[in-house]
Amino acid sequence: MRQAMHDNKLTLRQREIVGLVEQQGFVAIEALARSFNITQQTARRDVNHLCEAGLLRRYHGGAGLPSTVENIAYEARQVLNLEGKRRIAELVAGDIPDHASLFLTLGTTTKEAARALAEHKGLRVITNHLQIAGLLSSCKDAEIMVAGGTVRPLDAGVTGEMTLDFFRNFKVDYAIMSISGIEPDGALFEFDYREVRLLRIIIANARRVCLLADQTKFGRHALVRAGHIAENIDVLYTDIPPPRTLAAVLAEHDITVRVADDDA
Repeated sequence: MRQAMHDNKLTLRQREIVGLVEQQGFVAIEALARSFNITQQTARRDVNHLCEAGLLRRYHGGAGLPSTVENIAYEARQVLNLEGKRRIAELVAGDIPDHASLFLTLGTTTKEAARALAEHKGLRVITNHLQIAGLLSSCKDAEIMVAGGTVRPLDAGVTGEMTLDFFRNFKVDYAIMSISGIEPDGALFEFDYREVRLLRIIIANARRVCLLADQTKFGRHALVRAGHIAENIDVLYTDIPPPRTLAAVLAEHDITVRVADDDA
């Protein structure tokens, strides 16, 4: 499973399958085969891939929506669409100047952004992600500040009241953040209310907010509302053009979209 997710990004048909399941709640393998004019074996293979990626849930005879209360395991998220996340990371790193101050939030794409920022000079980074702090700790010209709080064993993220108090002390040039899901209307969602509380503080204390969201986040459902992309975000970094409905929302609110596609 790990190798499959690492090597293969989603095809157009697989993205359309996810969209169809989101519209209907459940789709049978036989119906998918008819809708896309493919064999049932091919439809089943697409569904299995999407279930391994955590984008769908396998049921007898078809597929439905994944859980809205439980995120994909961190180990799986680290390799899911890794190529796309790395392209996003390189793009955002190219837009961040030397001698900038940053918030870097929890997330696998922000972790890749930290890796891409390692050659920058004079950065001041505030984070609650111990893995990000470790990646940047060898940068001689950077100052890394890590929030106190409770460490989550699964992803080395630091959360809690101490974390919130720590971030309130700063006003930075850039917030580089991720999100679990973006609804077609632009609503932002997370799985953990503690993360949402911190994101709101981070957004309020950054002069420019950069949202890093690869293609797997479009239309993905989660439990806790974190705001709206039109109210909270200055620029969206992604690896494919956003779906049509979301693209219209972004255009309406004049939000910059930076796409790190294969030709970038």
